[in-house]
Amino acid sequence: MNQDRLRLDLADLADEVTPVDLRDRALRTSRRLGIQRVVVTSAAALAVLAVATGTALAIRPNGQAPAPAGPSVTSTAPPVEPTPTAPVEPSRTPSTAPDDTTGGGPGVDGTIGRLVYAPSELANAPSSTSTVRLQSWRPGGDPVRLLGIPYRPAQLNVAVAPDGQRVAWVEETGAVWVSALDGSGRRKLRDGVDDICWSPVWLPNSRQLAVRLAADRGGYSDTGLLDISSGTFTKVTGLDGCHAVFAADGTLAFADGSDGTVVLTDRSGRTRRTVPGLGVKGSRYVCFDLSSLSPDGRRIALYRIDRSGTYGDAARDLVVNAVLDTRSGKELALPLGGRQLRQVFFQPDGSMVVRVRDGDRYAVVLVDAAGNKIAERAEPSGLREMQIVSALG
Repeated sequence: MNQDRLRLDLADLADEVTPVDLRDRALRTSRRLGIQRVVVTSAAALAVLAVATGTALAIRPNGQAPAPAGPSVTSTAPPVEPTPTAPVEPSRTPSTAPDDTTGGGPGVDGTIGRLVYAPSELANAPSSTSTVRLQSWRPGGDPVRLLGIPYRPAQLNVAVAPDGQRVAWVEETGAVWVSALDGSGRRKLRDGVDDICWSPVWLPNSRQLAVRLAADRGGYSDTGLLDISSGTFTKVTGLDGCHAVFAADGTLAFADGSDGTVVLTDRSGRTRRTVPGLGVKGSRYVCFDLSSLSPDGRRIALYRIDRSGTYGDAARDLVVNAVLDTRSGKELALPLGGRQLRQVFFQPDGSMVVRVRDGDRYAVVLVDAAGNKIAERAEPSGLREMQIVSALG
């Protein structure tokens, strides 16, 4: 998707940086998917989530009129009865991959956790509403078929909770759903939710989703927290950008689509910083797609683009071409053995699951926090047309 992002007029932005509200930027059409993708970005300041159970987040306004003093407005979504579904027993897909763990010694397989896969962007993609299956795979075992959901959310916004118990997705109609990974307990939480730029983002507590609601006359309005148990939505002013990712310690990172910077905040909301070398005047690179943030917020996996290159659209892309130190901007060298880097996901212990491509084969490499290779496993061939969406540890 980063192959066809519209070029930003960075030359004009380099002379003067001013807050820009791009909430009503024109709809883009993906050449392959044929879907509208809404660019909902802002260069406004974000103060962040101070996450406590059941509490709203204190965040600065996003360049609009200041919000009145006092508590955030809370509204509850209309009650929705759970959609009756029979529990689905996971089915196993036989693996055709060789058992070729290298490095790390006996027992190292246990350090590569369960990986959850969804379909990637396919050249001959099914219709956006066709049902496709998620799969999970733990190296040393066979892939397991999980629940089925429509192709569009499976490819663009499906998200697995950090505790590995639930999955959330937003359908093309704007309905946000949650379910267990085997498909049981499937229920709709509410309608009118952004499914492209601000796709559902799990908070570290695995009990809330950060979502953006659609406005009555097009575009998007309120962003805030959706409680999984009650369906209560709590508005949070100033939550902007696209493709937010959380760290286990509460650090939030998001891509600011107005200039290609990557912004990080801490849970107190008093600290705001950007990753050096991305988007700022004089930098070589811009970034619009984030994939994963280390548990302490010190490293980030993302797709970095030369500012003179071709940009994609606003939809989520989990392809990674760099892992950066969020404080220095320095790139971490990864032990790829000359192979193409495709994806990186941080595990709860700070290690990285690195997906590489060598010809028509894929493998996952376990890399520790220092950048050392610990183990490697070839992926089953049945996962070739899929992408990793979560590493559960």
